[in-house]
Amino acid sequence: MADAGGALPLGPARLAETRTTRTLQPGLTLTRIVRGTVDPAHHWTVEATIPGGDTSPDPDAPPTTLKDKASADELAADLRAEGFDARAEQVTTPSTTDYAGGTLGWRVRIGSFTSQSAAATERIRVINAGHSGSVTYTGWDGATTDRGPWRIDVLTVDPRTFRGTLDATYGPDIENRETVSTLATDAGAVAAVNAGFFVLDPRSGAPGDPAGIGVYDGRLLSEPVGGRPGLVVHDGGRSAITRLTWEGRVTARGTTLPLDGVDRVPGLIRNCGGSEGDSPTSLPLHDVTCTNPDQLVAFTQEYGANTPQGEGVEAVLDSRGRVLQLRSVRGGPLPPGGSSIQATGRHVAALTALARPGERLRVETALRDDRGRRVTPSPGTDIVNAGPELVRDGRLHVTPATDGMVHPGDPSWYYGWVHKRNPRTLAGTDAAGRTVLVTADGRSTDSLGLSITESAKVARSLGLRDAVNLDGGGSTTMVANGQVINKPSDAAGERPVGDALLILPRRR
Repeated sequence: MADAGGALPLGPARLAETRTTRTLQPGLTLTRIVRGTVDPAHHWTVEATIPGGDTSPDPDAPPTTLKDKASADELAADLRAEGFDARAEQVTTPSTTDYAGGTLGWRVRIGSFTSQSAAATERIRVINAGHSGSVTYTGWDGATTDRGPWRIDVLTVDPRTFRGTLDATYGPDIENRETVSTLATDAGAVAAVNAGFFVLDPRSGAPGDPAGIGVYDGRLLSEPVGGRPGLVVHDGGRSAITRLTWEGRVTARGTTLPLDGVDRVPGLIRNCGGSEGDSPTSLPLHDVTCTNPDQLVAFTQEYGANTPQGEGVEAVLDSRGRVLQLRSVRGGPLPPGGSSIQATGRHVAALTALARPGERLRVETALRDDRGRRVTPSPGTDIVNAGPELVRDGRLHVTPATDGMVHPGDPSWYYGWVHKRNPRTLAGTDAAGRTVLVTADGRSTDSLGLSITESAKVARSLGLRDAVNLDGGGSTTMVANGQVINKPSDAAGERPVGDALLILPRRR
């Protein structure tokens, strides 16, 4: 494991903490860290949804978890008048590198229960009274005085002695999801973790499509969310974190058309950060699907059995880039070794004029880092999307605002995703050049999870010089020797994901 600076910075300093380390193969270790015990101060409660209310700055605003103090006080008073043990609580959040923090808003909670079932019964009573809300556990709030427990697993790859392969994979195709354990088993991996963010809802694109940068075996198969970080991994076990932008184009007969995307449904930009004209923004906005009716998207064999269907036009290309067919309705299979370009809206006419039968279209894409330098991945390099940053040059460097995790006018989103504890998957490198992959279980009483700020502190305490947050929540999964060793939080068990990071044995 990376050289750590003592116990994890979670809860009081003298909490009990155990660490168990085993070697999975030369240059690869797995460490289980368990810190603290169930805190008797924690309890189950019902968190009410707060309507706009007469006192709200926007009485017509939709109900939400956090509101202004007056609206929260109003709801709490109404609930108490109806016989509920209700209280309004202020929620404050720590500052980060690019976010001032402070008061997020006020929440309303009802009752204090020793069991989840008792809280669920109270929630039914709240609903029957004409209100709404959810059951939550106070250990997930993120108080620094909490005594745990936390359960964290750490994979450390030391390229000085590691002779296997560190790889990223999406499975059989881009448009469908696979579980981490399936991806690990199919590849014969010794260990694996889930990787980047991806489309989950079909209304936001193709489920499984990376929601950000996706480079596999040196090939760009998903464009970056503008300027957000990516985790770059190399076969030999080394890795790095860099912020990436891209540009793409289609050229023929001296005419160039700019690309908007690669291997994704045209018009749907998950996590935003696309181009001018995207609605509601061209900046990163996490867990939001921006839209744009005018798109030009390139497709490869890796996308899936068929390209997305819909209005517009599609130039189908052979393996040499020559136009075989111009589909007046988008969607369908690609020829062996072939590709395609789809156009919607105002780009239809331009692609139609360019894509003459037999014409060779040249598709080019280029990645650039945050210094504007061109990034040219080798066949042994993969890049998965991530965010926010957690640690840079050994210092806390937490960037939720830059990476779209601050939603203007919606503090409840930040409260649930950044401020509160959730399962997390982290990655980074230490001063010795080792790659470290971390999962923290959450959404249970057995392991509280981590807030984003806690994630950064944990990463730094594990010795990471640079670290980033990967997809978490129900996606957080770690596999070792063919078994899922953590406890994924989804009620259905292990969640199929868009891609995963695999640690493969030495090739003979």
